[in-house]
Amino acid sequence: MTGRERASDDGCLFCTLASSPPDRDRERLVLYRGKLVFLVINRYPYTSGHLMVAPYAHVADLEGAAPAQLAELMALARAAEGILRTTYAPDGFNVGINIGEAAGAGVPGHLHLHLVPRWRGDTNFLGATAETRIVPETPEQTWDRLRPAFEGSMAP
Repeated sequence: MTGRERASDDGCLFCTLASSPPDRDRERLVLYRGKLVFLVINRYPYTSGHLMVAPYAHVADLEGAAPAQLAELMALARAAEGILRTTYAPDGFNVGINIGEAAGAGVPGHLHLHLVPRWRGDTNFLGATAETRIVPETPEQTWDRLRPAFEGSMAP
């Protein structure tokens, strides 16, 4: 599969987001729509600015993705890193892809890359002991804050 094709309607979160109309992007937290991939804010973020890049096509792993999809995925992750660095001034980033349920993929059938801004001392005991995260803004506030940087001039 290449482009915006997708598997049958299997309830996949990323397929649902990819096929939603652009006028619902804020509601769906979609920040940017590229040619082969799109960028979305994690609804349950580890930190403010926690983004995910996913192909439109329903592919489960790197091996199943077309080279053009992988190239655009990395180009968009790179551009998003720069925007997050400018907007949030993090001290670093976690960037990762979890392939398969055993590896911790929350949506194991659809490839996606996480980009998580990190700051010195941003860890706290609540996540480990109370399954609670403290994030200083809602995902919708994150969308409002980041969207202007992704409009128009962002194409990787």
